[in-house]
Amino acid sequence: MMSAEVHDTGSTAVGRAQQQLLRGVHAHLREELQQIRDVVAQVLEGATDIGAARDVINHLTMRQNYWTLGSFCAAYCRVVAIHHTIEDQTMFPGLAAHDPSLAPVITRLSAEHESIAAVLTALDEALVAMVTDEVGLRDVQASAERLSEALLAHLAYEEEQLLPVLGRLTDRII
Repeated sequence: MMSAEVHDTGSTAVGRAQQQLLRGVHAHLREELQQIRDVVAQVLEGATDIGAARDVINHLTMRQNYWTLGSFCAAYCRVVAIHHTIEDQTMFPGLAAHDPSLAPVITRLSAEHESIAAVLTALDEALVAMVTDEVGLRDVQASAERLSEALLAHLAYEEEQLLPVLGRLTDRII
C-alpha cells in the first residue's frame, strides 16, 4: 500500500514533483509485484494454466515483449535493480548533501538495496530451476513472497523517511 500524501506546509513545487515521481515509481513496482504474486499463486493452485498466466503477464506494462513467467520476472528484477542503482548513485548523494542528518537512513536504505538484490538473485535461480522441474514453481512462489516482504517494507520505510525531505527541496535531485 502506498504511503499517505505528505502535507508539509514547507514543501516546494520542485519538492512536490520529486515526491510524486518517487511515489509513482514505487506504486508501479507494488502493482506489478502483486500481479506477479497473483499469477504464480493461480498457476500453483491450478486455478489457471501457464498459457493463461502468460496472457496476464503479456498485459503488464513492464512486460517489454517477454513471453514467459520466468523472463518477465527476470525483467521485473532488472527494473527494481535499475531503480535502486539510480537512488544509490543520484538521489541518495543529493539528499546527503542537502541534509547530512539523513546519513543513517541512507546507509540503511543502501544496505536494504543489497539485501533485496540477494533476494532477486534467489528468485532468478528459482525461475531457472523451474524450467526443468515444474515442482520448482513452489520455490518461485516462496522467492516471490520473500521479495514482496523485503521490497514492500523497504519502499514504505523509504517513503516514510525521504518524502518529507524531498518535499522541501528547491533543486531537483531525481
